Amino acid sequence: MKPLLLVDGYNIIGAWPLAIHEGWSVEEARERLQRALEDYAGYSGIEVMLVFDGHLSDRRQRSHDRAGSVTCVFTKQGETADHYIEAVAANNPRRRPLQVATSDSVEQTVVLGRGAERVSARELLGELAEVRARGKRAHAAAVPAYNRNPIEERLPQEQREKLERMRRQKE
Repeated sequence: MKPLLLVDGYNIIGAWPLAIHEGWSVEEARERLQRALEDYAGYSGIEVMLVFDGHLSDRRQRSHDRAGSVTCVFTKQGETADHYIEAVAANNPRRRPLQVATSDSVEQTVVLGRGAERVSARELLGELAEVRARGKRAHAAAVPAYNRNPIEERLPQEQREKLERMRRQKE
């Protein structure tokens, strides 16, 4: 069973310096957070549930959209993301590792009592950036493999330069 990370979406967006600095709209910030979490889930192998408040909307039902290992939930009218996260944490099997990402201190206390680990918004954003950078480095190291010419790599530098000059003359 994969570990589960529950994310209070608007709480994380509200603490995201880049979103504030760049002046992203709420929709753009939601999309960027979801994409960042999709990368994170792919690189880390955990399941992520991204929860957004819908309690002030006119939604009559909760919505669940799945993209890879990320489930995006919009709560229904009258239901906060905090309440939804608390319910999921309460129903989480004790043997399944659970983390909750929020900087809401009351929410952190409640989920800690239910056996979850808390992750502040700042910690999550740092982890997302670090995992993405690590993934980019790994990808960059792997990509040149099909672009390389192993025979050319074995040639002395002088011969490689001579071949490169010859190649450029034909262009």
